[in-house]
Amino acid sequence: MPVSVAIIYNQPARSIYSDRNEQAAEDSVMVEAAAVENALHSLGYPVSKIPLALPLKQAFAKLTQVKADIIFNLFEGFSGYPETEALIVEQMEALKQRYTGSPAAALSLALDKAATKKVLQQKGIRTPDFQMLDEATLGDFKLNFPCIVKPNAEDASHSLNAKSVVYDYDSLKKIVVEISGLYGEKALVEEYIDGREFNMTVMGNATLTPLPVSEICFTLPEGMPKILSYEAKWDTESLYYRGTLPQCPANIDPDTRRDIVKAGLAAYTITECCGYARIDMRMDENERIYVLEVNPNPDISPDAGAAIQAVAHGMSYNEFIQKIVQLAMERKFGY
Repeated sequence: MPVSVAIIYNQPARSIYSDRNEQAAEDSVMVEAAAVENALHSLGYPVSKIPLALPLKQAFAKLTQVKADIIFNLFEGFSGYPETEALIVEQMEALKQRYTGSPAAALSLALDKAATKKVLQQKGIRTPDFQMLDEATLGDFKLNFPCIVKPNAEDASHSLNAKSVVYDYDSLKKIVVEISGLYGEKALVEEYIDGREFNMTVMGNATLTPLPVSEICFTLPEGMPKILSYEAKWDTESLYYRGTLPQCPANIDPDTRRDIVKAGLAAYTITECCGYARIDMRMDENERIYVLEVNPNPDISPDAGAAIQAVAHGMSYNEFIQKIVQLAMERKFGY
């Protein structure tokens, strides 16, 4: 009997992002789920799809009904409740279910960007200097301008735009108040590195495989900060989308590739990722590599960075999906 697979993902629903014109990122999971389902069917797996929706108890109940041999985890957390991404995996672990991707601990850590950066710093991995600030603590600001201001616990570049990069205190105050007000917690403020941007997907459990490095090639009009904003990822008609195209493999020398791969593998290991994860990095004016973020269970749609890097590595999309399943089947879950 072939291994049976159940795909879990977010059931489409109106979210807090709808009023901010940022719903596209939430809706993209349907494209991802359909692509994974088609690949699994082509590979001969019996497949079922299980959309998850609030309330959380209902989602937990759905998991108890899963009869498949393995769960292909595409769940990204409920809108407005990002912590649920890890809670769903915790529930699968409690139910002793086998699943693809990273464990709950890695997902929970990566969701807290500041905590991830602290862990990386403690292990000697370069990451931009940062502070967590809100209106009440702005007086503690001690970083060097320019800075970039982000939500601490969001992915998909939510609330990231040209105004996120600030060059003076007044601009900093405005965006920190806005972000902390929107998300109900301190904003992540970090020193902005105005250099080349790279990302690399790592696959594996104990034995790790770095996929080819990708570079974001910035061709933006003068005055637009070189960042992967929300528009860059989701608005195909925007200047940011057209001016932030990836190149894979990146046009880099062997020494730069070595430094990127070394930092990416270290970040993956330190944050205890499994299966697959994408590491985002930047190079400063001295050609030093800084880890910006660790993204366990990144988007694996056919046109997403991880899949593009897999193809550059010599895998078809179906082979990429097959590898993710194999890694989950090989993994020791500790039961």
